[in-house]
Amino acid sequence: MASVKPSVPKGMRDFSPIEMVKRNYIFDTIKSVFRKYGYQQIETPTMENSATLMGKYGDEGDRLIFRVLNSGVYSDKVQIRKDQFASISANLELHNQDTIPLRFLKNERQLTNELSEKALRYDLTVPFARYVVQHQNEITFPFKRFQVQPVWRADRPQKGRYREFYQCDADVVGSDSLLNEAEFILIYDEALSKLGLTDFNIKINNRKILSGIAEIIGKPELIVDMTVAIDKLDKIGLDGVVNELLTKGFTQQDIDQLEPVILLQGTNTEKLESLKTILASSAIGLKGIEELETIFTYLQSFSLQKATVELDITLARGLNYYTGAIFEVKTNEVSMGSIGGGGRYDDLTGMFGLKGLTGAGISFGADRIYDVLEELQLFPASNTQTTQVLICPFDKAGETYALPMLQQLRKVGVNAELYPAGAKIKKQLDYANNKNISYVVVIGSDEMQSGLLTFKNMETGEQQKLSAEAIVKAVV
Repeated sequence: MASVKPSVPKGMRDFSPIEMVKRNYIFDTIKSVFRKYGYQQIETPTMENSATLMGKYGDEGDRLIFRVLNSGVYSDKVQIRKDQFASISANLELHNQDTIPLRFLKNERQLTNELSEKALRYDLTVPFARYVVQHQNEITFPFKRFQVQPVWRADRPQKGRYREFYQCDADVVGSDSLLNEAEFILIYDEALSKLGLTDFNIKINNRKILSGIAEIIGKPELIVDMTVAIDKLDKIGLDGVVNELLTKGFTQQDIDQLEPVILLQGTNTEKLESLKTILASSAIGLKGIEELETIFTYLQSFSLQKATVELDITLARGLNYYTGAIFEVKTNEVSMGSIGGGGRYDDLTGMFGLKGLTGAGISFGADRIYDVLEELQLFPASNTQTTQVLICPFDKAGETYALPMLQQLRKVGVNAELYPAGAKIKKQLDYANNKNISYVVVIGSDEMQSGLLTFKNMETGEQQKLSAEAIVKAVV
């Protein structure tokens, strides 16, 4: 059998022990903030039924869902109507059959729904909505949950964009209080500040305002095209947005009305006052303004650590299920896309049969946050370390002598290893250096005879003779 060059699919990665320590530092920090605000952890399966996911993210999102091929003997039983596949070669001589065996079919795209009843989750929000409906009789509402799990998207890999990545989500369902939105801002601010970021923006908008804008220019049916275009302002500029709108059915008169809204300047309060005038004839637009004002009023009772909250009318968020406030978080310290986002969705659970249950949620992009912290060198040095103490015996007798001390170190919570006897001390010290271990304890015949062990600080090079008990106290 020919050897296969080891590799992983594009957009997916292995993580080394040091990388995992850093990733867990991010996860643990974010989880601690979630818990502080009353959120409880759940997990959902890697795969969902395709019907659960499809149609929840818009056409573009649906295209990025990884479908899972049905396995086993099931595929042998799939039969597709012959009249659906005119491209099948006539020489198959199947003209007297109503169905065609799967092995004769060539158009895989048309077969997707027949062949794939399951899919990898695209995000954590839709599976959460399914979870709420399925477990509604076990849940106390309002239900505040968080999840830290991987999701998958069949996207083109590039810097900061992966096909497999972790999301850290917090959602609340069963409460229409806008205090939840205000607390999401506080959660972002506290978690990212604890991770060491000092300059980041939490952008906020409201989908009702966007609906109001589409309404006043007389194009409510084109709201999706409008929001998709203006959401690209940072990437393609005003001229690019205008050109895209012109190709989507908007007139120059429509654009003349849109342009001052898109380019709205001033403080958050000034922007809201301007919008009140612009959207005076739109009830839904004014409702969106009122909701944002309520959120800003809540925030006046709190103090933010590092975040700047910015009302951004061009913020649209691409997911179709948002109905109220929407969020996006960007750092100004590193060139990177959004590192978080979310919003309110009034009836997502209605798609699964539970009507009228409002919800809101946010997500942290853990992989992008990792890249930001790495570039800014914000990971604490202590968090690259897994083992604190390495015991280095000269021989088998030293190994046996070290076992009680090894147990005592671990008993008091110190991460400790015993290097197996037989290797030269230099090799053992190299091992300690390569693993970034802070302390080593060398045990030879002299140490065993005197009871004073060689205790070395690998960072400073300082070395002293101490008893096992004194070493344990020194490293706790």
